[in-house]
Amino acid sequence: MPGRTLEVAARPGAYATIGDALADAGDDALITVAEGTYHEVFDLAGRRVTLVAADGAAVVVDGGGADRPVFAVHGGSLALRGIEVRAGDAGAISADDVALTVRQCVFTGGRGPALRIRGTAGFEVTGCAVTGGEQGIVVEGGSGTLADTTVEDVTGDGVIIAMGADPVIRNCAVTGCGLRGLYVYQYARPVVERCEITRTGQEGIAVAHHGAPELSGCTVRDARGAGIAFAADCGGRVSGCRVENTAGIAVAPGAATTVVAASDPAAPGGLGSQELDDLLAELDAMVGLPGVKAEVRALVDELQVNEWRRRAGLPVGPTGHHLVFAGAPGTGKTTVARIYGKLLKALGVLPRGQFREVSRRDLVGQYIGHTAEKTAVVVEESLGGVLFIDEAYMLSRSASAGGDFGQEAIDMLVKLMEDRRDDVAVIVAGYTAEMAEFLSANPGLASRFGKTIEFADYTPGELLGIVGRLVSAGDYELDPTAHPVLIDFFTRAAGERNFGNARDARRLFEGMRKAQSQRLRRLGRIPDVGELRELLAGDVVAAAAR
Repeated sequence: MPGRTLEVAARPGAYATIGDALADAGDDALITVAEGTYHEVFDLAGRRVTLVAADGAAVVVDGGGADRPVFAVHGGSLALRGIEVRAGDAGAISADDVALTVRQCVFTGGRGPALRIRGTAGFEVTGCAVTGGEQGIVVEGGSGTLADTTVEDVTGDGVIIAMGADPVIRNCAVTGCGLRGLYVYQYARPVVERCEITRTGQEGIAVAHHGAPELSGCTVRDARGAGIAFAADCGGRVSGCRVENTAGIAVAPGAATTVVAASDPAAPGGLGSQELDDLLAELDAMVGLPGVKAEVRALVDELQVNEWRRRAGLPVGPTGHHLVFAGAPGTGKTTVARIYGKLLKALGVLPRGQFREVSRRDLVGQYIGHTAEKTAVVVEESLGGVLFIDEAYMLSRSASAGGDFGQEAIDMLVKLMEDRRDDVAVIVAGYTAEMAEFLSANPGLASRFGKTIEFADYTPGELLGIVGRLVSAGDYELDPTAHPVLIDFFTRAAGERNFGNARDARRLFEGMRKAQSQRLRRLGRIPDVGELRELLAGDVVAAAAR
């Protein structure tokens, strides 16, 4: 049950200091703080409180001159949002076994770590900045998330992960450290994705004492030591990382570390990325789909600019890669989904970009609990790429007789799409009306998808173009007199209930080949090369009649 809401402000009826409000606040209290500088430090034990800056307020908590952390917290939970914390002769936050949530905060100065997080309670630090001081962020034990955060101009190490900690560190920038940018040791196993580490006095990333990080899509630049260094007793994996203007990647003999090099020095996501250009050209080469191509290019543009902003130390809003592809069968949804996964890999957003297509039977089990397990396994196996769920509406209760188990799959997907939103792109596909109904199957389902892309039916002229490509790919030649016959066929087929768009075009092409084979067999002789290649209007008529 939510606790009280208290206000700190310079007005009658409000609390004059944050300490006064904390003294009166019970568990789960929300304390809103008005604009101003508050010269206070806090020692909280077993409390559950949230402190937030009032809307648009510049709130500074200044512990200058104090010989202890501004927030010394033991047990319970603490949430801070939109607050600047200035440390004195100690750090800004020292949290022991605290469920810590820190968002859009700034930490400056201090001795020792600006943020020290110890224990197994779990944490989230998102959209923050650490500037100055001796060390940036230290995590000792436990799990959590450090995302979209910058650490700069510290005299020691930027980020330290130790004592078996296994947090996810994502889209962070560490720059201007006197020692190492990221130091992983004492059996720590962080997952570090798309981070940039620059201008360090020693190694950009150093791993020691049985550390085993998973590093993917990271950039290390201008380090005075090695870009990435693993000691002899370490493990982990380095995938798609770039090391520039430094000594490279050093793996000591005896280290069980796997290194998979980045593809192109300009990639991922650089202006000169040939892979990205080739994939966009492949998309453009598809017949029709002007609206789809524009939507995908807009997504690519947004991801590219977000990467440039992150590298420049500018804030980047949360982005989701999950999409809804709505439209009839045969409109290119699967092909576009494959290209989209490769684009995400080329941009450095996903490390693998692989494609996995599943349907209801791959997700739904035969008894309660089995479905959640199957769905979780499928998502886990798809991490790093695209999970494409065709005819996803078949999971909803209204679309299937076995709908309760399907609903279990939907509920698990909702959870996993949020928990692993930066690790996998989930694309659900199906008819437009049915997909709208599917999205209402769980209150949180629609919000998990960043965009719905509509795939319109192909026009008869576009389907003629698809047949033309199939003809050329098979080294056939189509008699021009067959063109109006094909247009007439597709015009009539488009009005039928089960019109298959490109699938019908491919089916018709295969029928044309069979009709040609039967026609040539009746010649009573071996046909010449021209006859073997030629498809006639009569072959179209025969195929359409099947």
